[in-house]
Amino acid sequence: MTIMQRVLWSIVTLGNLLSFAFLIYNPSYLSLLLFSASLLYSALGLYDLYYSVHTLNRLYPVVAYLRYFLESYRVEIQQYFIANNTEELPFNREQRDLVYQRAKNQRDTIAFGTQRDLMENNYLSLWHSLSPKHLIHQNQRVLIGGEHCQQPYSASYLNISAMSFGALSPNAIEALNLGAKKAGCFHNTGEGGVSPYHQKHGGDLVWQIGTGLFGCRDERGRFDPVSFAKTAKLSQIKMLEIKLSQGAKPGHGGVLPKAKITDEIAEIRQISKEMDCVSPAINPECTTPIELLNFVQQLRELSGGKPVGFKLCIGNPAEFLSICKAMLSTGITPDFITVDGAEGGTGAAPVEFSNRLGLMCLEGISIVNNALIGVGLRHQVKIIAAGKTASSFDLLSKIAAGADIVNAARTMMMAIGCIQSRHCNTNLCPTGVATQDKARSSALDIQAKSERVSNFHRRTLESFYELIGSMGLDSPAKLTPQMIKKRTACGSQVSMASFSDPLNSNDLIDNPELKEPWSEWWQESSAEQFYVNDLFILKLPAA
Repeated sequence: MTIMQRVLWSIVTLGNLLSFAFLIYNPSYLSLLLFSASLLYSALGLYDLYYSVHTLNRLYPVVAYLRYFLESYRVEIQQYFIANNTEELPFNREQRDLVYQRAKNQRDTIAFGTQRDLMENNYLSLWHSLSPKHLIHQNQRVLIGGEHCQQPYSASYLNISAMSFGALSPNAIEALNLGAKKAGCFHNTGEGGVSPYHQKHGGDLVWQIGTGLFGCRDERGRFDPVSFAKTAKLSQIKMLEIKLSQGAKPGHGGVLPKAKITDEIAEIRQISKEMDCVSPAINPECTTPIELLNFVQQLRELSGGKPVGFKLCIGNPAEFLSICKAMLSTGITPDFITVDGAEGGTGAAPVEFSNRLGLMCLEGISIVNNALIGVGLRHQVKIIAAGKTASSFDLLSKIAAGADIVNAARTMMMAIGCIQSRHCNTNLCPTGVATQDKARSSALDIQAKSERVSNFHRRTLESFYELIGSMGLDSPAKLTPQMIKKRTACGSQVSMASFSDPLNSNDLIDNPELKEPWSEWWQESSAEQFYVNDLFILKLPAA
């Protein structure tokens, strides 16, 4: 018998008897309270002892509930009282504070030096110049649209990444879109379709077509050209993005838990309320590289010539080369490719998928950038980086790796109030951002939070341009991978590099001396199918 079981039997017998006697001989509120508490403890403890399904409750009746109560607040306790400024994941306190301070227009400087270990293995840094430049950052934009695009779009260097209505609350969607309008950036709808809340304030939209084809599907769940064209031609929608995969759960469809599916969401997505909404792992219109590019062309025509691209997390690099081969064989190129990273986030994902699948964003960008250069198509396709972006250095490093612009999701959520409670998949978000609970979401002030989105966007770009100037550069276009330095295990610095040597223009097509692993990946890839057997043995790069 455990100590708490002995305590229970003592209260059931002696405790109840003494408290009852005390009540009889000294009637008062205190004696009544003691007797009631003794009875309640006894009843709850006996239930735990004989009927509870939990072993802890059987062994430690009543007090086991204290453990469950504290466990329910473990994340918050760790976040507020235990973790230091640089150790928490996925975003540590230093990163979150930076987002909050910039969103609120507060001081974002630090005192007394860095808290980072500058000799940490894989630590990324920059070399500054003794001849810093001052960048005029007004009207710094990137034009997206290849030779087949009739309505190119001028995009900001920093934009709002894909987050669906359903995953986020109506007020959160409105705040993000109004913030995008004020900031002059675009707002990706996420795969949940174009909702009224995306359209209410007129911010530029990128309509993401997910594997579930929400917003443009027929009764059988297949693509409906008529409903797609009707929405795609809205003036507010500037670009179209086909989602193949995302960094948080590559190889797994999107998940919207049943608890978050309202009548409105079910109507917009054309789904049932009675079960979790799980999108298929592969887009039914894009089962091969050639089908993907034909779908790109179809959407471009149906939308009236707007920029069309696709989003993916890179896995086996040879499979991306299969898409490149399909570009060459069909003559169809996307206007942009969004590269997500394994460090990306989502409201609901299996642990193994989030932890173990996919390349990190910088690695994926390097693969995509080099592959497009190797087939001579880089000038026609813009690269959008997703993944994890909290600071101007995150923005800079992705552009240096080969991206043209960057999308941010979770930090935009933080700008409108997210506190990283990690309850996104429970419908119990405490700040009204990632929930369909009207009582919680209605507390989110759309006007105030939209200002914070705009502030975060503006101040991050200001820091971005200042950081570029400190390197002696006068344009983000002059950033190269060699400018990002990585600390090695032996303490020295090396330039950030990909798996292998960078490619020159048309190397994959014309260079018979192409080195491994590119030669192996290119040989194994096929425009007819995505899958490539992963047989090449990756080795440490030569010193």
